[in-house]
Amino acid sequence: MRNQVRIALFFLSFACLPGADWIRFRGPDGRGVAAEEEVLLEWNEGTNIAWKAELPGQGISGPIVIGDQVVVTSCSGYRQGRLHVSCFDAETGQKRWERQFWATGRTMAHPKTTTAAATPSSDGQRIFAHFSTNDMVCLDLEGNLLWLRGFLLEYPNASGSLGLASSPIVVGQTLVTQIETDSQSVGLGLDVNTGQTRWAVDRPQKNNWTSPVVLRGGAEHSDLVVMQSSDGLKAYRAMTGEEVWNFSEACKNIPSSTVSGNTIYVPCKGLTALRYEPGSDFPELLWQEEHLGPSTPTPLSYDDKVYSLNGSILKCADANTGQLDWRVRLKGNFTSSPVMAGGHLYCFNEQGVGQVIELGDKGRVVATNTLGEEIMCSPAIANDALYIRSFSHLWKIAQK
Repeated sequence: MRNQVRIALFFLSFACLPGADWIRFRGPDGRGVAAEEEVLLEWNEGTNIAWKAELPGQGISGPIVIGDQVVVTSCSGYRQGRLHVSCFDAETGQKRWERQFWATGRTMAHPKTTTAAATPSSDGQRIFAHFSTNDMVCLDLEGNLLWLRGFLLEYPNASGSLGLASSPIVVGQTLVTQIETDSQSVGLGLDVNTGQTRWAVDRPQKNNWTSPVVLRGGAEHSDLVVMQSSDGLKAYRAMTGEEVWNFSEACKNIPSSTVSGNTIYVPCKGLTALRYEPGSDFPELLWQEEHLGPSTPTPLSYDDKVYSLNGSILKCADANTGQLDWRVRLKGNFTSSPVMAGGHLYCFNEQGVGQVIELGDKGRVVATNTLGEEIMCSPAIANDALYIRSFSHLWKIAQK
């Protein structure tokens, strides 16, 4: 009974927070959507920046927000072998704690990325940080180490010269991560409490930087984890790793899929929409549209629309049919995936320029803002604020 009361109080405390948390790559359910949040439209280095914090190293991972904490990973050192997990106060930007670890695996990475490329995730009680060195760190919210796994000891060939970037996700009591290279690949489901392996599945031996997504089944035992690769799309039971279905058409290996309800939008043959009904043997193919294919950024779906960014062209299409509604040209090149709040899309290019697009019958750029530093991470939104990091700084965009 005492444990039940503790669990109830835990979830009640999160329900009372002023805004929803952003606890994984692209936020709740990986959609990149915080529709009820009201984020500022205009900012620059001197205006509407609530705070700016210096980071201990470089990285392109996105920040996550857990209650009144903002957590981000970094790496430092000549070979990027010093791994950092930093926690900042969401209100003031003051550093609360920082933990550092030595890499146990290889530190090779493409010049455009770093060993701190994957966005961490949280279940509200723990923080899970996966680095390109194949080190997975689990901390509590005060920064105490709970467990650590060095996967290269078990999978010695699961590394490459280009680095890894797949972000882990939490599904119930299972932490899921993809480690996929040309030499060795594996999908893992870990116990969140101990870090022990619940299940492991062989994956295609091809470089892959996409992150897994979840198709909800109404109960934890029926939730599916969907993993994408250039060999196709596979769905596994989150608790056991049992393969449920396989969509065998080749997908892209950088932009991830995104889920809205029971529909999954896959970077495949441009963009492919699949609808999965819980309990069915295979998803229904709704449409495929070559002209909607994204480049690096992950697509976003909200309110019967789907948005795809390819190069500098942002496209909006009907989510049910794939029919193009409008397109708008933005400025610059994009690695960061767009996020949405309050009827606006926020897109950061690599030059650090944040462009705000008003959504409607026609997309319209209503603000162009600059932070003056290179930005490649996907931002976080929580409590009517936008959090974004460059290689060396973390910003909170909000009124002071």
